[in-house]
Amino acid sequence: MRTLLATALMTLAGLSIAADQPYDEGADAKAEISKALAQAKEAKVPVLVVFGANWCGDCKMLDMAFKSGSSAPLINKSFKVVKVNVGRFDQNVDVAERYGVPLKRGIPAVAVLASDGNVTYSTRAGELADARKMGETGIYDFFVKVAATANK
Repeated sequence: MRTLLATALMTLAGLSIAADQPYDEGADAKAEISKALAQAKEAKVPVLVVFGANWCGDCKMLDMAFKSGSSAPLINKSFKVVKVNVGRFDQNVDVAERYGVPLKRGIPAVAVLASDGNVTYSTRAGELADARKMGETGIYDFFVKVAATANK
């Protein structure tokens, strides 16, 4: 009985940890982007494709900024967001390359797509790779500029 209870608790703990991960490691990035592009066309907003990984502290910081604080309403109003897992730089690298995002400059990295799929902006110099140092204000300021450019 104790073994069964311990196994159940460990399983629940594992599910809880997996649920808190910002990047779905099993997602089909291309399908998710296509879906977001269709939604963006209807909503008349661009798509923000965020490349990152669950092991990345800066990626987790950016994800927290998207969920709370001053950046959250800005992101929710200005973009349809798709998070793309890059694993250990061995997954969805082709997707990042397609949108002009050099992952070797660091993650998180982003590309902004018009509803027709054309890139209107991408981080080319690792602009978000130090999201923890940027803090909430720096992240907000960055996305104010990106949103202004993307929504022209």
